[in-house]
This record gives sequence, C-alpha cells and structure tokens, in this order.
Amino acid sequence: MNFQLSEEHEMIRKMVRDFAENEVAPTAAERDETETFDRAIFDKMAELGLTGIPWPEEYGGIGSDFLAYCIAVEELSRVCASTGVTLSAHTSLAGWPIYKFGNEEQKQKYLRPMAEGTKIGGYGLTEPSSGSDAGGMKTTAKLDGDDYILNGSKIFITNGGIAEIYVVFAVTDPTVKNGTSAFIVESDFEGFSVGKKEKKLGIRSSPTTEIIFDNCRVPKENLLGVEGDGFKIAMKTLDGGRNGIAAQAVGIAQGALDASVAYAKERVQFGKPITANQGVSFKLADMATSIEASRLLTYQAAWLESNNLPYGKASAMAKLMAGDTAMNVTTEAVQVFGGYGYTKDYPVERYMRDAKITQIYEGTQEIQRLVISRMLTK
Repeated sequence: MNFQLSEEHEMIRKMVRDFAENEVAPTAAERDETETFDRAIFDKMAELGLTGIPWPEEYGGIGSDFLAYCIAVEELSRVCASTGVTLSAHTSLAGWPIYKFGNEEQKQKYLRPMAEGTKIGGYGLTEPSSGSDAGGMKTTAKLDGDDYILNGSKIFITNGGIAEIYVVFAVTDPTVKNGTSAFIVESDFEGFSVGKKEKKLGIRSSPTTEIIFDNCRVPKENLLGVEGDGFKIAMKTLDGGRNGIAAQAVGIAQGALDASVAYAKERVQFGKPITANQGVSFKLADMATSIEASRLLTYQAAWLESNNLPYGKASAMAKLMAGDTAMNVTTEAVQVFGGYGYTKDYPVERYMRDAKITQIYEGTQEIQRLVISRMLTK
C-alpha cells in the first residue's frame, strides 16, 4: 500500500495551487461580497485542462483520473470554495453521467465541449417538493413525435444560469415507482428558462438558481441511457459527486487551518505568540488531524473510482467526515482569530460560511449515514 502521490498528481497539485493563489485568491473576497461569477477564471481553468481532468483525450479531456480531479477541487477550494464547486458540479454532476451513460454521439456533442471548457455543465435533480426524496419529483417528460416535452422546475442548481448544458431528470412513467429518465438539455432549447437566483449564506460567487421547463422541447436523441433509468443514473452520479464535495470540504478546512496557523504565530498576547498557549496549539493539532483523516478518506474513494472498484460507501464516508470536519475546523478557526475572525478583514468567516453547505448538498449528512448503514447491513 503506497500513500505517496505519483509525480503526475504532485505536478497537478502544484499547478492548481499556483493558479489558485495567483488567479483565484486575489478576487475571492470581492466576488463573495458581490455574488459575482467570473467566467474568465473558468476560461483560464479550461486552458490548463482542469475542466476535463478525468476524461479521455478522445473526448477533450487530459486523460488523468478522479484522484487528480479531487486534488484540483481541493486546491481551488483552499482559496475559494465557490470556484471549487463550479468545477465539481461541472465535472462530477454534468460530465460524469454523460461519460458513463451517454452514447458516442452524445459524448462528442456534449462531453467534449465541457471537457475543453468551452461550455459549462449543470445538473437538475432537486425540486421544491423533492430534496432528499429524489423519487418525489414532479417534473414530467412526455414523448411527442421526435421530441420529449418537459414541464416543471428544478431548484438549487449549481452553475444555474451560466451553464449551457444540463443533465435533467423527469418523470416519464408515473405509473411505476421511480419511473424517471435523464435528459441532456441545452440552455437555448425552446421552453427552457432560468428562474430565481438564490441569495446564499456561502459559496456566493457560485450562482445557484431555479431552472424552469415550460413545454421545453428536448430531442429524443437527448435521452440519456434508456427510459426509466433516471433514478439509477441520478444515484450513481451522486456517488461520485459526493467525493467532489468531500474534496471541496477538505480544501475549505485546509485553507482555514493555514490561515489560523499563520495568524496564531504572529498574534502576541501576554508577551508571547498565542501558539505558546495549549488552548490554541491543541486546537490547531485537532484541526490538522481531522483534515488529514478526511483527506485520506477522500483520496481513497477517488482511487477506488479511478481503478473501477466499488466506491459508493467510501465516497459517502468521505463526504460525511469531510463535511463535518470543514464545519468544525472553520468554526475553530474563527475562534483562533477571536474578534478579528468575526470580521471580513480576514478570510476565516468566509470559510465558515462556505463550509456549511458541504453538510447539505449532494446528500445531507443524514443521508450519508443512511447510505453507509444500509451498505453495512444489507
């Protein structure tokens, strides 16, 4: 068993870290404050090949693996969680199901431009009445000649309004349980529109919107997989998506720890740096330990997926551990900073706000425990 990253993975980490510190970090606080998505940053990520890390070169990717992808999400999230989740949703939620379930024509038409970064991807599953209960969706798709007609809406869509390609789920057979199907929907299809943009606690420079289907015409060749496979596709997609969020959570926590250590070494009270006080230094030790444990779980799940081994339980464990770690570590980071940590003069309050969502989206912590316990007892 080798815990040493390969030279390729270390090179990707260094490249993404340099990019994140030089191109993403300088505007992170301002973009958070103004709730602004910067397409130019995404375009630069595309130039570096980050938008197609795990996909084969024949589909516009760089032919690496899911571990490299998780490292990239982690390093981006270390300075800006919004940028990290933009890449995560684009790759794990929109790209993955097309790669795994799409036919050759769909991969060339949709996965390639996403991998090359000329188009952004999104994922439409959640609805007002169906969050954790994905089987309760109301959006419908009815075949009409050569098109499916979609009606309904989806909420809390990461990359909503900026994505040109969405993987969307709708009910095609209401007479059976989970009679849903998956579709590839372009943002310029007739009947597609973007609704309310959410004002959020965190990840504020990642747009989260409603998307609406009003007799939206989707060519039947845009059916992903076969009719009735929607629920299966959605659940398998979330298995990998959870690991992207675990990587985001690890990055957020690491960024908060880095800031805390630097501050604690400089902050002098009672004539000495506050790191000399065990009340502070022990916090830092606990923070670092939980981050490393979360990172190892995340990398293990990514390695399993890269090697075509079962990874569903591992990714659920990684997200559960990493999400809780991110929330705990960022809370402690604010405590290390004291009153300064509660102000926007320092980044830890942003890390704390960003961390909360990692316990909620792509399966709440309660859902992760349900997934894990079912796998243990089946």
